[in-house]
Amino acid sequence: MEHVRPGSRRRRGIDMTRHLLAIDQGTTGSTVLVLDTEARVLGRATREFPQHFPTPGQVEHDAEEIWASVEHAIEGAYREAGVDPKQCAGIGITNQRETTMLWDRKTGAAVHRAIVWQDRRTAARCRGMEAEGLLPLYRKKTGLVLDPYFSGTKLEWLLDNVDGVRKRAESGELAFGTVDSFLVWRLSGGAVHVTDVTNASRTLLFDIHRLAWDDELCRHLHVPRAVLPAVKSSSEVYARTKGLRVLPDGIPIAGIAGDQQAALFGQTCFEVGDAKCTYGTGAFLLVNTGDQAPESKNGLVTTVAWKVGDQVRYALEGSAFVAGAAVQWLRDQLGIIKNSVEIEALAAKVPTSGGVVFVPALSGLGAPHWDPDARGTLFGLTRGSSAAHIARATLEGIAFQVAELGRAMEADMGRRIARLRVDGGASQNELLMQFQSDVLDVAIERPANTETTALGAAYLAGLAVGVFPDLSAIERAHRIARRIEPAMRDSERREHLARWTDGVRRARGKLA
Repeated sequence: MEHVRPGSRRRRGIDMTRHLLAIDQGTTGSTVLVLDTEARVLGRATREFPQHFPTPGQVEHDAEEIWASVEHAIEGAYREAGVDPKQCAGIGITNQRETTMLWDRKTGAAVHRAIVWQDRRTAARCRGMEAEGLLPLYRKKTGLVLDPYFSGTKLEWLLDNVDGVRKRAESGELAFGTVDSFLVWRLSGGAVHVTDVTNASRTLLFDIHRLAWDDELCRHLHVPRAVLPAVKSSSEVYARTKGLRVLPDGIPIAGIAGDQQAALFGQTCFEVGDAKCTYGTGAFLLVNTGDQAPESKNGLVTTVAWKVGDQVRYALEGSAFVAGAAVQWLRDQLGIIKNSVEIEALAAKVPTSGGVVFVPALSGLGAPHWDPDARGTLFGLTRGSSAAHIARATLEGIAFQVAELGRAMEADMGRRIARLRVDGGASQNELLMQFQSDVLDVAIERPANTETTALGAAYLAGLAVGVFPDLSAIERAHRIARRIEPAMRDSERREHLARWTDGVRRARGKLA
């Protein structure tokens, strides 16, 4: 990541006093960046917050702990940047998606802990809805599948399981929102209750074609319209800061996008066929499908990528539940490595995996299989297999999952992925990135600043307040640090993919 030296007010003619603030509110912590008008990082701070696990399969966050982490991260970022918050041109917000919050409109206090996107408490409800034959309806209108991952059944659970909440929601006393809505509410002193199209599109309540809350979808989930936020574009002035301890009044809150859509925008994937993959705990691949919202025939979901002005863009999305988590498993459960960064050097000790295949279905398989009963599978072992072979197979397993998502996307679009831009911790692993390029057979580009979720939020805010006049200005500000070209023979690629397909069958218990 490129930093500008704190305290320096001018660099190459840039006014260093006017700047953007990007809030990246994630699952385990909140990161805040202060960026100059060419999107260079002046200051950065991250603050973690507790995770709450009431029972197995349930994951919750405390709204006040989230808010405190954001406040402290803002303070830390400005302390490092050494600039005056009064000179902030605009604030962009990106957030963990699907996490569901419900709070009192008068006091701003949450009525229950937030139910996190990872939470599985509504799995039976989703199966019941599918048994009722509702999947085609939700697929058509929302682009999603019926899964507890999304917000709608979480909100229904809160309305049905917290005393007095449904009645208060129906009377208009309560506000529902994903984390972006809650942050805008707090930043504005409770002035507005809004979300953007990208976050709305992850709720199971929003028609992605009409870009509106849908009465039929709300009726099936027993959600009163009175509780829903107004839906806005991803780049406009929604409100201004008011009554905050950490920021002056009057700063425009001007950009919102869910984390994966923000990363797509932050990677400047503005053309149809442009794709990005974020390698974190899991791996999230999105491809820009332009003004078309194709219904996936290959196990993906369709989502709103962004709305800027009158321009609406859609994306196909695929999620691999386990990516970096597989490396953590090698470290924590098997003890093969002591630190996650050691895996590349260990894997590089052997030229191939020696026939070892690892399907990292440690939490089931996500897209395109959506098989929660799949299990992690390691096979092809011989007396000659070593820790290095297993390490290499683990990296290859991550890449195979992403390649499978990429092939599904190409089938849905009827065209090739033009390029793959990467971010997240594992994007720094050169061996993984080369193998990814090889098995997907596409060039990979890694930006200078890999915190592209925050960068996307800053770009969206900057567009709204005139820091960036148009998308071309953003493209000029975006810097690519590394490009990797595929170098594998077609025959070798086919052999690799055949072994992976065999591995997936084994992981799913289909050995015939």
